[in-house]
Amino acid sequence: MKIHFLGASRTTTGSMYLLELNGRKVLLECGLFQGHRGESVERNQNFPFDPRELDAAILSHAHIDHCGNLPNLYKQGFRGNIYCTFATRDLAALLLSDSAHIQQSDVEYVNKLRARRNEPPVAPLYSVQDAEKVTRQFVAVGYDRSLPVTDGLNVTFVDAGHILGSAQVILDVREGDRRFRYLFSGDVGRGGDPILRDPVPVENVDFLQIESTYGNRDHEPRTENPCAFQDVSQTLRNGGKVIIPAFAVGRTQQIVYALKRCMEGKLMPSAPVFVDSPLAVSATEVFRLHPECFNETTYEFLLQEGSPFEMPNLTYIRNVEHSKKLNEMSGGMIIISASGMAEAGRIRHHLRNHLGNSQNLVLFVGYCAEHTLGAQLRSGRNPVNIFGEPVEVRAPIRAIDSLSGHADRRELSDYVRRLTGSIKRAFVVHGEEDQSLAFAKTLETLRPGADVVVPVRGQVEEV
Repeated sequence: MKIHFLGASRTTTGSMYLLELNGRKVLLECGLFQGHRGESVERNQNFPFDPRELDAAILSHAHIDHCGNLPNLYKQGFRGNIYCTFATRDLAALLLSDSAHIQQSDVEYVNKLRARRNEPPVAPLYSVQDAEKVTRQFVAVGYDRSLPVTDGLNVTFVDAGHILGSAQVILDVREGDRRFRYLFSGDVGRGGDPILRDPVPVENVDFLQIESTYGNRDHEPRTENPCAFQDVSQTLRNGGKVIIPAFAVGRTQQIVYALKRCMEGKLMPSAPVFVDSPLAVSATEVFRLHPECFNETTYEFLLQEGSPFEMPNLTYIRNVEHSKKLNEMSGGMIIISASGMAEAGRIRHHLRNHLGNSQNLVLFVGYCAEHTLGAQLRSGRNPVNIFGEPVEVRAPIRAIDSLSGHADRRELSDYVRRLTGSIKRAFVVHGEEDQSLAFAKTLETLRPGADVVVPVRGQVEEV
């Protein structure tokens, strides 16, 4: 079997891997690349293969950097099945539709600016119709159930504990008389999540492809109330706005749940909280539909007490006009808006309108890939470009890493220790170069008999 490493290789975004076996072609992940504008447009528009030649696709979970370019794959002729878990299917349908709407909205805004400069208009990567049509190709599979994908390839999804529906992808391969097991870790959760189950150990692994987002970093210790952050409370007392870029599904619900505990426990001032994302209500309903993903405590809570994602001072915003009115409101408040890397959506408008006020606070609660607007802000760049125009940064920029849904160095190491089987080769992906290279060294000590490879984009390996 050949593996073409086409994305998320020595970087964390644009996850995409092409598998060739028994004369068939299967795409593992189809994520959007997020980074420099010009490079992002080029890489997302142009696939390094013909989508019409693919026999099938497999998806580990619904984050946009793993599934976000599927509508473009459909647009360019792919008509095969896309295998994933039930929760991933439902979340991906929401996220892809939202992605298409965001692109259309952003393009309309950018084209107004381009028209003023007498520049030609640009088009979105794909349409809402493309996003809707590709979801018809999803084939949902329950956890721990093996299903044939193509000749000589069976897939089994086991819980990865990263977001709702996230999975490790077990590929059981038959090539002639040869049989082996190839494990793609997907994005590995930390374990001990307040909502989700822990990652499941996999047996009899021959070849491993593993993420390394935090391959050389250890997270802050988990705290009971991670949003009782000193700067948040102080900003609210001073009448400032706390702007939190957060992924619309998974991280937003986690933040809301933490804020609910903090405010009800009097650990921070009770202030208006706005979730400015059309996905929020729909995503919460998806959460309710998938108790198979919950740990026992959350499952019992949902059955007995209802949603942990609601409180009296919380408002979910769908309407664009309501979103715009947040800019006119005064007093302390918290605005949670997508996306987590500040690369698209309403968060860019909130940042443009609030970065210039030193009374406000921007709080990042997750990883930001290199070159994204979020990474630029976290690194202290000033000014930053938003919608093609420079914006002065006067608001403090802070970050909490303890909420991360990604396993850190220690947790990834524990994950590898729990795998059974004689791993012959291991491929380290989905991490910035320094993180991947560092975890490769760790992996060599954990599995001294394995050949450890950190592939670059475009590299082809055979197992």
